[in-house]
Amino acid sequence: MQTLLLIISILLIVIVLLQSGKAEGASQIISGGNSDLFSKRKERGSELVISRVTMGLGIVFFLICLVMSFM
Repeated sequence: MQTLLLIISILLIVIVLLQSGKAEGASQIISGGNSDLFSKRKERGSELVISRVTMGLGIVFFLICLVMSFM
C-alpha cells in the first residue's frame, strides 16, 4: 500500500509539473499588472487530459491516505 502511495505521489508531482501555467508571469499578479488572470479559458486537447488525470490522481491519493490512516 505504501509503495502504491509512493508511485501515485511521484506521478502526481510529474503531472502537475507538466501543466501549463494559467497565470503566466506571477510577478504581474503580485504587482497588479494588467493580465488576463480571470479570463475564461477553456481547456482543450492535452490540457484537458492532463487536468483530468491530475484530478483523478489527487482523488486516488486522498483515498489511499484516508484508508491508510484507519489501518
